[in-house]
Amino acid sequence: MSGHPTYQPQNAFMKWMEARLPIAGLVHSSFIAYPVPRNLNYWWTFGGILAFMLAAQIVTGVVLAMHYTPHVDLAFNSVEHIMRDVNFGWLLRYLHANGASMFFLAGYIHMFRGMYYGSYKEPREVLWILGVILLLLMIMTGFMGYVLPWGQMSYWAAVVITNLFSAIPIVGESITQWLWGGFAVGNPTLNRFYALHYLLPFVIAGVVVLHIWALHVVGQNNPDGIEPRQDSDTVAFTPYATIKDGFFMSVFMILFAWFVFYVPNYLGHPDNYIPANPAVTPTHIVPEWYYLPFYAILRAVPNKLGGVALLGSAIVILAFLPWLDRSKVRSARYRPRYRFFFWLFFITCVGLGWLGSKPAEGVYVYAARALTIYYFAHFLVILPLLGRYEKPLPLPGSITESVLKRSGAAAVIVFAVMLAGLVGLSSPGVAAEADTPTKQKWSFAGMFGKFDRGQLQRGFRVYREVCQTCHGLTLVAFRNLADPGGPGFSSAQAAAVAAEYQVPAEPDDQGEVKDRAARLADRFPAPFKNDNQARARYNAVPPDLSVIVKARGYDRGFPYFIFDLFTQYQEQGADYLVSLLTGYADPPKDLTAPPGTFYNKYFPGHFLAMPPPLTDGRITTDGKPVYDDGTPATVDQMARDVTAFLMWTAEPHLEARKRIGLQVFIFLLVFSGLLYFTKKKVWKSLGAH
Repeated sequence: MSGHPTYQPQNAFMKWMEARLPIAGLVHSSFIAYPVPRNLNYWWTFGGILAFMLAAQIVTGVVLAMHYTPHVDLAFNSVEHIMRDVNFGWLLRYLHANGASMFFLAGYIHMFRGMYYGSYKEPREVLWILGVILLLLMIMTGFMGYVLPWGQMSYWAAVVITNLFSAIPIVGESITQWLWGGFAVGNPTLNRFYALHYLLPFVIAGVVVLHIWALHVVGQNNPDGIEPRQDSDTVAFTPYATIKDGFFMSVFMILFAWFVFYVPNYLGHPDNYIPANPAVTPTHIVPEWYYLPFYAILRAVPNKLGGVALLGSAIVILAFLPWLDRSKVRSARYRPRYRFFFWLFFITCVGLGWLGSKPAEGVYVYAARALTIYYFAHFLVILPLLGRYEKPLPLPGSITESVLKRSGAAAVIVFAVMLAGLVGLSSPGVAAEADTPTKQKWSFAGMFGKFDRGQLQRGFRVYREVCQTCHGLTLVAFRNLADPGGPGFSSAQAAAVAAEYQVPAEPDDQGEVKDRAARLADRFPAPFKNDNQARARYNAVPPDLSVIVKARGYDRGFPYFIFDLFTQYQEQGADYLVSLLTGYADPPKDLTAPPGTFYNKYFPGHFLAMPPPLTDGRITTDGKPVYDDGTPATVDQMARDVTAFLMWTAEPHLEARKRIGLQVFIFLLVFSGLLYFTKKKVWKSLGAH
């Protein structure tokens, strides 16, 4: 459309540059004077949000890559090193991990918006296909990134997904072995995934450039699905679309910050805080929530090749949408029957996501098959029939004519509820055939939570006198005892604690390794020299306790996990540990404990090899069952104290995270308010809001 100003250099240097390299003119025509339909609603903002999230993922990913070690023996610890020892490493890691979820959330909204308003129709077919390619690249990049922490879920996800390629006839085995770099998932696999995960975001950025280029060639679609016919149908991208996008982007950042600072592990799985162990298969292998609909389709077919074919088809079929839907009307606003089936399709995708988080057994499999059939029927049967037989409503004469007649509030509410359900229902928990742990009250819970210094010191004493005989804290350094937000020891006290431990020294001139007293920079030594020594003594390897609180949890069930998102309940692991430590009892009469095991009503399977570690009188001061500060050393109190201490070892920067989070929230709320009122003023001249 005409009517919007073109770029005119204002000084001699810019005129000289424009004649030789017209970058300023390109920016002006693309992001300032570029005409956009004046009736675009907030769903169009997610394109800008996706661009911002891609940039954030690349920046945080590059910095994380500087500290990550792609080796099967070192990867898990290198991630914890980032979380603990790198300045604001915890922030970078949580931004990157939760940023992936926000990236996919925005991407799915962007795609569903395109389907609802017919943004795939002529002349935007290439634009849509590029979007499908971007989705595929996102899925590949996200999966490879999920493998890098090398926890249990990371490792077994790599095993399951790479094995799918073996179902391809003739070349499947060769492709699988090439991905593995051998005959099983191992170090070559991790190195290849690391290299590809680093590379693919830049490929995504390149395709995004093509996507934006294609958009600027054909122009933007709009909620009415009609092309601009007069100058009043469009507005300049800046300031109108810019301020509108900026406001909603700041609102989206509030959601992003909520996850990063207050529920950073809500969308993750506790098992991924357990180092990868090829000898132990998790009870239920669950991918990240944004893969769950496709995972449900994969498992809906009993045949491996058939499942892989359907999985690929579920993505590829999206690229053919412009030719499957032959209706001449774009927007669902004027296609009532299509609108009904669109929401039915959306519910189907949410349902597949929920089923993907459930075990592949019983009614879940049959439900997944039914929804999978409808997923493909929507594209192959319903859309072609609607295009032929549906009678659309009359279209408005122009964008200007309809711009003030509509409100998207109802759609916003429905989308918000549905997406909350997708994230919540797909949020993985830990399934366990055991009693539900008792919910405890913790000083470190909530937005303003802080550790109780006295409780941390009592918990440290319980660890030293009870737990450290079997369990290590190999990720925690002695200097951490004196760090801000920790137990509150002075540097001298922490050094005195360190001096009580022996660690291997550097080899001497004869090549012999002797022990020396530990220093502040050293980490707590493991109780055993190697795993074989532990097995010889206990017939098992007791787990390291550094991140045990984040590595344990339980399934809260519906609707509590949704409430947990808003109440910031992240203490499932702590509650489970307290219940486990206090949950020993005599087995029911109909159960017999296997030799060498003990009954615990909170442990999955109920029988475990660890005897009750806490008993009355285990901690004494001057012969009395009390701590140094006079607190009674009951079993329940000791369990709570040592759990609080282990919560600190798992999240040593918890207090800083919540403090910075509050500052970020205040800034974003004020900034969003200022942008909102600025937007109102800018758009007031057009008689729109």
